[in-house]
Amino acid sequence: MSLVLPSTGRRVPCEQCPLRVLPHFRDFTVRELDFVSSFKRGELVAEMGSTILAEGSLSPHLYTVLSGWAFRFKSLPDGRRQILNYVLPGDLVGLQGSITGEMEHSVEALTPMILCVFQRDRLDELFQGYPGLAFDVTWIAAREERMLDEHILSLGRRTAMERAAYLLAFLHSRAEAVGISGTTPLQVPLSQQHVADTLGLSIVHTNKTLRKLADRKLIRWMDRSCEIIDPEGLQELADWEAPAERKRPLI
Repeated sequence: MSLVLPSTGRRVPCEQCPLRVLPHFRDFTVRELDFVSSFKRGELVAEMGSTILAEGSLSPHLYTVLSGWAFRFKSLPDGRRQILNYVLPGDLVGLQGSITGEMEHSVEALTPMILCVFQRDRLDELFQGYPGLAFDVTWIAAREERMLDEHILSLGRRTAMERAAYLLAFLHSRAEAVGISGTTPLQVPLSQQHVADTLGLSIVHTNKTLRKLADRKLIRWMDRSCEIIDPEGLQELADWEAPAERKRPLI
């Protein structure tokens, strides 16, 4: 894996951000937009498989995903990893670890990505002078905790097939909320190894489980991606209902 570093170029001004027009995100005030625009240092372009953040490293940056998919994970000394969550456009990356110390997780690009780069050491300015944005950062952190609660419940109490159904329904719901799914079946850019590392299953068990979902016509497994055919059927199998989405912050 290669560690990518941010460029200093400004390809997409915050005032023209394509995510801001989506109904899923709340509007900035003029003053907030001015600050976020000055907060942004540039953009990072990452290839699939690139390491955005590395566990144990010191990162001076936070990132907001402009396009592409990634995943957040922790590893054991022998290289085994647990995928904790997935990162989609509009997500703030790097907040989930230590604010000032070493990173406590890694983030790897699932697809080619573009990320907006922010200077971590200016967070105190945000909290001191912009209470609306400070609430947004707190809300984002609380939302991540709610998602992790759901993931832990799934890992601890659902069967293997229910876990897989929940994961794919969850990713479909998140993609739909930011306009990725469109009118055609969503293709989630996962390999079977990603699914295994998320669900805590062996690759053999994962393969059998995904075949069962495909036999039920809920998904179609492709080369390093999964086409979601019946998201409602996945939710029903997992006994999970996607939460009602309210307008959410975009930093």
